[in-house]
Parts: sequence; C-alpha cells; structure tokens
Amino acid sequence: MKRLAILLATASLAQAGSPAPISSVPPAPPLPPGYAPITLLDGKLTVDIQEKMRVEVRENNFDFNSAVNGPQDASWLLQRFRLGLGYSFTPWFKIYAQGQDVREIGGSRPNEIGTFAAEGDDTFDLLKAYVQLGDIKKGPSATIGRQFLSYGDQRLVGPLEWLNQARTFDALKLRYAAPKWSLDLFSSSPVVFKDHEWNKSTFLDDDDNLNEIFSGVYFSTQFVPVNTTTDFYVFHKMDDGNANFGPKLGDTNFLTFGTLWKGDAKKLRGWDYETEMAFQTGEVNGRDLTAFAGHWGAGYNWLGHPWKPRLGLQYNYATGDQNPADGDIETFQNLYPTNHLFYGYMDTTGWTNMHNPQINFSVMPTPKLKLMLDYHIYWNASNDDAWRRVNGVTGVRPVNAAARTASSFRGQEVDLTAVYKFNPHVALQAGYSLFIAGDYLSDTGADDNAHFGYVQVQIDF
Repeated sequence: MKRLAILLATASLAQAGSPAPISSVPPAPPLPPGYAPITLLDGKLTVDIQEKMRVEVRENNFDFNSAVNGPQDASWLLQRFRLGLGYSFTPWFKIYAQGQDVREIGGSRPNEIGTFAAEGDDTFDLLKAYVQLGDIKKGPSATIGRQFLSYGDQRLVGPLEWLNQARTFDALKLRYAAPKWSLDLFSSSPVVFKDHEWNKSTFLDDDDNLNEIFSGVYFSTQFVPVNTTTDFYVFHKMDDGNANFGPKLGDTNFLTFGTLWKGDAKKLRGWDYETEMAFQTGEVNGRDLTAFAGHWGAGYNWLGHPWKPRLGLQYNYATGDQNPADGDIETFQNLYPTNHLFYGYMDTTGWTNMHNPQINFSVMPTPKLKLMLDYHIYWNASNDDAWRRVNGVTGVRPVNAAARTASSFRGQEVDLTAVYKFNPHVALQAGYSLFIAGDYLSDTGADDNAHFGYVQVQIDF
C-alpha cells in the first residue's frame, strides 16, 4: 500500500520548538529568538535547512558493568541534515515537505536503527509532507499528511527531537483556535524509520502486522488567570498487539484521560507550579489495563536578578504491574513521549513503573548562555514489573526471582548541561551525566556507575 503523506509541525517549519514558558521542567534548548525560515517569492515560498551534529561518549549506560566493554560502551558522531520547502497558494492553503538524512558515524554499534540502541543510518527520506487548509493560529484548520504531533510538555506525545531521526506520524488533524483556547482532533499512525527503503507508518505498511492507530482530542485553555495553560485530553491507542509487556494474549485498545496545569511565575510573584496526571483503562496485548501516572512540580524564579536563577522541586510517579500472571496489567503506557527532557539525560528511565523525585537549578549568566544542574533519585514502583528505559518498553534487568526480592532503589543521577546561542541560527549544547548505581542493580547483577557526555551543535536557516 502506498504511504500516505501526513501532517504538520504546528510550531516552526524548522523544528526545534518555540521557547517554552517558565516551567519546573528543564527544557530542551529552543531555537534562538529571531529565527525564521528563508522566504522567497514575496513570502509565498519558504526554505528551511538544519544541520545538527552531536558527539556522544557513553560508559555503562545500558549494562552498568565495567567488566564488559559492549557495543554501547563507546563514542560516536550523530549527524542530521534536513531540507524543507513550503508554499502558500493563499493565506488558507499551504503545502510543506521536508526531507531528512541521518547518520551514525564511528563507534561499534551496527548502523541499523534500534540495534543495540543505535540511532543508526536513514538515507535521505521523507520526514514531513502535508497539506494545510486554514490558519492554525485562528479559526478552523485541517492538516493532512506526514507531520509532527506535540501536545503539552511532550510527556505523552512529542516529536522526540533529541533522537537523531525524531518521531513523525501519518495523520489527519482538525483544529480550532480561539484567543483563549484551542481544540485539536487527530487520528494518526507512527512512522517506522528503516534505512534503504521508504519509511512507512505501521498502518500503511503491508509488511507490518501491528496496524497501530493513535487518535485523540486535546483541549488547551488559558481560562485560569494564574496559569500559562490549563489542558484536558483523551488519547486512544489501538494495535494488533505485541510481546513488549509479556506474551501476546490479544489486541491493544485503551484510553488515556489526562490534564496539565502550569502556573505563570510572572503572576505568582516568582513562584511557578505544574502538574500533569493521566489515567488509563482498556486492554494491552489482551490484558485488562488500569494504570496511572502523575507529575507534580514547583519552583521559585528570581525574576529581578540579571542571571534569572530558578530553583525547583518535582516528583514523578507511574504505576507498574503488580502480578504478571493475573491477566491484568498496571504498567502505565508512556505512549509517544519526548522522555529525554524529563527523567535524566542519560535516558535510563521512562514514565512507567517509577518514583522519581528531582531538584532542578538553572541560571543564565549572559543572555546567550544557560546552565542547568539536575539531581534525580529513582525507585521502582513495583519489583514485579521491569525498570524500563527511556522508550518505556526496554527493560534494564529481567524480572526474575532476584529482581522481585531486590531493593526497589535504582540509583541517582546528576546532570550538568550548558546551552550557548551564538545567534538566531547557531546553538551549542554540552552536557555530562553521572549515574550512581543503587541497591536494585547490586541485588540483580553488575552495579558499576555510568557516565555520559556529549557536545552538540545545531545550525538552522
């Protein structure tokens, strides 16, 4: 079946998102202020170009075992190039297409996406291709084709821009935007990235047996005066089932009900807060699902200080399965998040089966430089379920007798991050992370500390 080209990046044509409001979440570095794509033909034609390169060095991030030098214990260069073209026939009729080429250079992992957690190679392919009817900023609009989906803080739905290939969907999205609220309705299928062949969504790929459909309603408002946003949503996921959460017993079909509230520090005398909570019910691979996840955070911003310091506390929680043999499942399904932003930059943890208190501190010594220091602590919510990595699926250790009787304390992580914006087109980011192994690792196998360092440059035109 031919691939359906789908949707829209509702932020900017160049993709790294617009600057986020003050938040208890350490944000990804946004595009510098002043960025805009190249325009030609009196603004009707837009051209955007991105080149991103990141050198990573990882040690023990996956096995916590210094005695074994595995393919993931190495360094490599990740390279990404994008070229996008858009044309506005009228103010209410636009088309856009963007190609992407990603490569993983060096290291000892195979260059196949997903093999030993490799980001791998995907020779120039289609990342976005959509038709947009209407103005997404006011009134009704429709976007049809391949596109990014991003909602709220991206804890459940985001484009995963940290990952070299990112995440895109074949989708239909209907939207209505008013001055104080907006409503999105969408239906989509996630695209699977494969080198040497055209990328296809699981629903449109005849060789894929998953037939994954993800739909939702997202209502975003500014009705609460002290909030930057107050959102409510319902997501629906269905597919033909897999073995990610135990042997496949049937199909997957479940709903996620949630809400996101974010306070405005400028209206709260420097204080900010945010909470996101989600409840799930339905079936996962034939098992009855009942699950919950929550995020609660607060912080103080020294708004009058030239360095703009912020100190925040937050706590993240998600349920894990209580009994793998009872035909039910309590593992929170993390959907399609950008988890790299939230639970430690080493990417050991997703929003599932976890307790994660944090302390976050940031300053801006100059308008171009931001420094962030984050401290994380981790526990399993249930030792009868796996500690799952950033994708919310891959287990760190098998769930065996030793794991069930082990301590639930996974360990601690410290992240130091610096972002420097040279100008509206060039940004540099560097970071170092240390994971200090806890008793759960000691009780189930190797327990060596892990290290992660990187330097990234991103150029946007």
